Amino acid sequence: QFDQAIRKEAAEMKTHYELFYCLENSLRELITETMKVLGANWWEEKVPEPVRREAEANRKRESEMGVTLRSDDPIDYTTFGQLGDIVRANWAQFADTFSNPQAFNRIMTSLNQLRAPIAHCCPLAPDEVDRLRLTLKDWFRVMS
Repeated sequence: QFDQAIRKEAAEMKTHYELFYCLENSLRELITETMKVLGANWWEEKVPEPVRREAEANRKRESEMGVTLRSDDPIDYTTFGQLGDIVRANWAQFADTFSNPQAFNRIMTSLNQLRAPIAHCCPLAPDEVDRLRLTLKDWFRVMS
């Protein structure tokens, strides 16, 4: 039912989507595991208030749509950029995981820019595919 050119483009993009799916969900898991040592109320006590507020608004919108909620965990309602905000706000907790805060910030900015076309179903240009590969290498390099 779909145009063959669109189907071909989708097939080419699925690898990039899969990478971001793994990266974003791995980062959520890393944050949760790292922060829970601070106590059961880490979300309320350590996550920046604007992030908590937006996550709750996202959950509420989903609930009001009458669809199955994606999760009971508020971190699952955060954006990729907000995950970076959580890490930056709690850098002392993540200093053993990420080797350098400036490198972390640069890589998160680059990943967030690369994520937009992937998440919004637009093709990545060949140069951006290369940039994604290099940025992912940087990501794993900055992790201690």
